[in-house]
Amino acid sequence: MSEQPDHGADEGTVASLDLKPALEAVLMVVDEPATVDHLAKVLQRPRRAVADALRELADEYTVQRRGFDLRLVAGGWRFYTRPEYAAAVEGFVLDGQHARLTQAALETLAVVAYRQPVSRSRVSAVRGVNCDGVMRTLLQRGLVAEAGAEPETGAILYRTTNYFLERMGLRGLDELPELAPFLPEADAIEAETLEGVPSFDPDAPDTPDTHADDKTEF
Repeated sequence: MSEQPDHGADEGTVASLDLKPALEAVLMVVDEPATVDHLAKVLQRPRRAVADALRELADEYTVQRRGFDLRLVAGGWRFYTRPEYAAAVEGFVLDGQHARLTQAALETLAVVAYRQPVSRSRVSAVRGVNCDGVMRTLLQRGLVAEAGAEPETGAILYRTTNYFLERMGLRGLDELPELAPFLPEADAIEAETLEGVPSFDPDAPDTPDTHADDKTEF
């Protein structure tokens, strides 16, 4: 009779693993930044020990000039490629791919980031064009999300997501560049521009966007 593997033999051994290699193994497979609390729970280690090990790993990668580094972004830790190797990574990832955000989508995302929470009509007032199609793309990409409704009008409000912070390499919105003063106040120009902006009735059927600069690539 053949021996069966003893699955119970590995129980309780996580805490005995070397902490730094264990952290590297876990962080290699995460889909989003992992918090210190989560890592400490999974690896059965004190929170302080995990936090110290993460900072030490980040410093070691910098000293060794590795092609990647370990960053604290959006409240968690994750591996990222270093900026100086961006050209190599971009060439590999984007080779043959065309699913990039258009200029219109980037502009819309910027307005949401600096004016959030903000409604679609106010975003369109700032940009001067219908942003319905672009907003749908940003929602599908997980860069923006609904954030309740405007009390006065009932319009749905939008905000940026943790995924947006992650992709931008930011710990929080307070690290956004100081660009907000250069954006026009939506309240001041909405009355002037909204007349030329199509209706934003959520129950109304979608209509083709005739603005060439707002065509979105999927």
